[in-house]
Amino acid sequence: MLAVMTLQAQQKWNYAAVDARSYELFQEKKWKELIEFNEQVREHGIDYFNLQARTGIAWYNLKKYRKASHWFLKAWENDRQFEWLQEYLYYSLVFSGRSIEANKYAEQFTWDLKGKIMYERIRPLRLAFEAGYSFNPNIDNITNRNLEDEAGVGSGDYGEAYIFDNYHFEAIDFSHQLAPGLNLNHNFTFIGVDRTEQVFWGERNTFPIGIQQYQYFFNPVFVLGKWYFSPSATAIWGKSDLVLGNYDPNTFYNSSLKYSDFIFSTSVWTHWGNVSPGAEINRANIYDEGFTQASVWLTFYPLSNNKVYITPRVYFKADNEHSFGYNTFGISGGFQLGQLHFYGNYLQGEMKNFIESGGYVIANFPGRSTRKFMGSLYFPYGKRYQFVLRYLNQDVFETYQVYTQMQPTNSIEYQYIKHTITAGISWNF
Repeated sequence: MLAVMTLQAQQKWNYAAVDARSYELFQEKKWKELIEFNEQVREHGIDYFNLQARTGIAWYNLKKYRKASHWFLKAWENDRQFEWLQEYLYYSLVFSGRSIEANKYAEQFTWDLKGKIMYERIRPLRLAFEAGYSFNPNIDNITNRNLEDEAGVGSGDYGEAYIFDNYHFEAIDFSHQLAPGLNLNHNFTFIGVDRTEQVFWGERNTFPIGIQQYQYFFNPVFVLGKWYFSPSATAIWGKSDLVLGNYDPNTFYNSSLKYSDFIFSTSVWTHWGNVSPGAEINRANIYDEGFTQASVWLTFYPLSNNKVYITPRVYFKADNEHSFGYNTFGISGGFQLGQLHFYGNYLQGEMKNFIESGGYVIANFPGRSTRKFMGSLYFPYGKRYQFVLRYLNQDVFETYQVYTQMQPTNSIEYQYIKHTITAGISWNF
């Protein structure tokens, strides 16, 4: 009996029997049963090209594109000649959010498939424009407060604060492919800020202050094996109006401050099934303060596609006076309903001169923040256009500074909520 059972087991799990049953389930489109059967087969040490490809097709038809791409890549390593496999591999990567990787593999595809997917070695990818407006609804309450009394400005002291009123920004993005597996992103942003300068020098005085800031962001993204690398550089420059107290109380003169900041960042991440770990390091000089910021994150794709994803992220910071320590916690994520795509981001921590997302978003205006959240809604129009609407809500703490004999002696913080609304449109080439 033992010999008969052993023989039956060997017959059940031999190549011919396995391939016949796997192909039968494939023909009947019983995708879940096919996946389960193929898993059982691998437990008995049997794995080959057709089994891998059929497993990938089963996951693909269940819209589990990240799991599908894993098996198509395994099949690709065994045999790269089949055009149908190339097409499945390409779209499983694209639908997993790995289009740079997909274009790198596409270089080895057949000419017919390259024509079908409109493959080009060098091409423009995306052009976008976005504009926004940010405002402080508590500006009147703050400017009407007796900040000089709260800060204890005495006779002969000098007290000042720069109170945020509003700003507008306009940004243009351009992305293009330099080579298969190498993209280059550019962004140019102009920010116009209106602030109220409040000075107590003999008596309270207020002056309107304008800031004009420009930012250029340069970001190559490339793939080496299974790893993505994304270095970036951001140059910031601008000028600010100033009204300064003269030697005699209640006398002032106009001045202008020119400034420049920079941020260098490097990110690296990879894809492991339904998770994508990553890390980033930033080196920056903002308001003549040099510091290093680092972060690590892990993105989860519970449905094995881009329909739902969530990313917890932890930030650490070090400067000339402090070694690396915990700074901020963030959690972001998104989901897709039909053609609509929602993305949200929440940050909690100590955010002064804070850098988000590859050096692209920088808090380099005076003040600090402890909480920020954002919601973005994307909706396509036709095959090439996409609109976006965003709302941001952020608490801000700024300082009323007191000087005695030109030396800082005392200060108080005041708080407000900054609201930002933006809208944009992008065109995919």
